[in-house]
Amino acid sequence: MKYVCDLLGITYPIIQGGMGNISNAPLTSAVSEAGGLGTVGAGTMQPDEVEKLILDIKSKTTNPFSLNIPISVTKYANELIDLAIKHRIAAVSLSAGNPAPFIPILQRNDIKAIVIVASVKHAIKAEEAGADVLVAEGFEAAGINSSLELTTFSLIPQIVDKVDIPVFAAGGIADGRGLAAALMLGASGVQMGTRFVAVKEAPFHKAYKEKVLHSDDLGTIILGRSLGRIRRVLKGEYATSIIDSEKEGLMEEEFLEKTSEQFHVKGAIQGDFEKGYVNGGQAAGLIQDIPSVKQLLEEMMEQARNQIKCVYNQIP
Repeated sequence: MKYVCDLLGITYPIIQGGMGNISNAPLTSAVSEAGGLGTVGAGTMQPDEVEKLILDIKSKTTNPFSLNIPISVTKYANELIDLAIKHRIAAVSLSAGNPAPFIPILQRNDIKAIVIVASVKHAIKAEEAGADVLVAEGFEAAGINSSLELTTFSLIPQIVDKVDIPVFAAGGIADGRGLAAALMLGASGVQMGTRFVAVKEAPFHKAYKEKVLHSDDLGTIILGRSLGRIRRVLKGEYATSIIDSEKEGLMEEEFLEKTSEQFHVKGAIQGDFEKGYVNGGQAAGLIQDIPSVKQLLEEMMEQARNQIKCVYNQIP
């Protein structure tokens, strides 16, 4: 754990997941300031929009943060790589596509390459391509997800057994117990997205935060399964209407339009669940409060330490 913290220049082994077009400077900088690795997600934004966010983050923190580039989602992967180099961003996380062409470019410029994976096969390929760190994301996670539907608890140890680079666990993690469990499975840390929705610094609509707080174990639904386009979201009128459309034979092109970032923004920023949706992972059922980021990370570390000690003391 200390090694990976030193590698990424962070205090705590906790990464913020990329949040696409609802990424923002206040939350990203708060995560980095608190000792984690804040992340700004490029989503489908224009490069100049992403650069404005990067500059805003840099004005709020001098600590390392990362840029998430969803390769098959954005039209501007090369331009975003250039931005990372221009602004000397500490790390770039690569998701939703083949990371191999980009990793050498990043590393030549002293940028750590983090690759998001969802299977052992993907993990091995990412390591062979030169990735510095992996984030292994289970099916519990929010947003765009793998159609392989492998869960975090089974995925992490299998990947750890097959690679030699650090692995962060993602999907279904929202507190120190999840961090402790990830460490016991062989991970070096965790990545969280849904948990960072419900913090004081997150500038999302109050209705989004309230929806997270009031979620239970059945609070999320899967969109796009019939089309092989998995997206996990919180239950809501608009999201339910998409499922109904799928039952009636919704075509892939229309599905992609209905789940585009503009409708994500309507839910997350405008709080309109009749005309938009919000991403949410199964970890939502664990979230009961809205702390500051600093309080959250410190409490997670303390809870993880206590959980590990408690279990250790009970082993014969």
